[in-house]
Amino acid sequence: MNKIIVANWKMNPQSKKEAEVLFNSISKGIKNIKNSQIIICPPFPFLSVFGNNKSKKIFLGAQNVSIENEGSHTGEVSASMIFSMKGKYAIVGHSECRSSGETNKTVNTKILNLIRNKISPIVCVGEKDRDHDGNYLSFIEDQIRECLNGVSKTQIKNLIIAYEPVWAIGKNATREATKEEFIEMKIFIKKVISDLYDSKIAHSIPILYGGSVNSLNAKSFAIEGGADGLLVGRDSLNPKKFEAILNALK
Repeated sequence: MNKIIVANWKMNPQSKKEAEVLFNSISKGIKNIKNSQIIICPPFPFLSVFGNNKSKKIFLGAQNVSIENEGSHTGEVSASMIFSMKGKYAIVGHSECRSSGETNKTVNTKILNLIRNKISPIVCVGEKDRDHDGNYLSFIEDQIRECLNGVSKTQIKNLIIAYEPVWAIGKNATREATKEEFIEMKIFIKKVISDLYDSKIAHSIPILYGGSVNSLNAKSFAIEGGADGLLVGRDSLNPKKFEAILNALK
């Protein structure tokens, strides 16, 4: 099974020209990469720039989507707009969006909108703190159950889940996550999905790891830890570092 590598560029780079240079550099660097499916999620204005890329290894995704389908919603981008720009995927429920007030109910609406528009949701889940009593497991279960409310067995087959422990991300990270912690969480997430649907569906849903991913820990999570792929932030903006991550998965 190919590893799914999602490059989340966030609000970078700052110009169309820089974005094109970055995209082309990544395209060249992955020519000899096998067994990986790469999804690049640039800022919205750049989606249309890469819509006609001819790479068979790179797919396009959006970093978010509106809960609305159309209408008077200033600054919003609909699922149908993403689809028209050849976006195949969209990230929802990212920790940065959740910290700005996005709820599980909001994420659920976005998931349903994406599925209706033939776009595969990349659903982020993750706890802010990992307590010794295991309460974080209930927190993750609630996220999954509420985010997948109303999603049918047929619809969930195109969904990807990315586990991102908030406490292990960015400047405010308290420590790095371990592959053992991811293994535990992957098993738990699949159990929750199995309870909601069935074991066959649970086995088929890809579970990615996303938490300050770099070339030094990529192998630990994706190979030794059994992650079905990685959600890469900062290092996806550096072609050499991104290529190093992919090479670590050979």
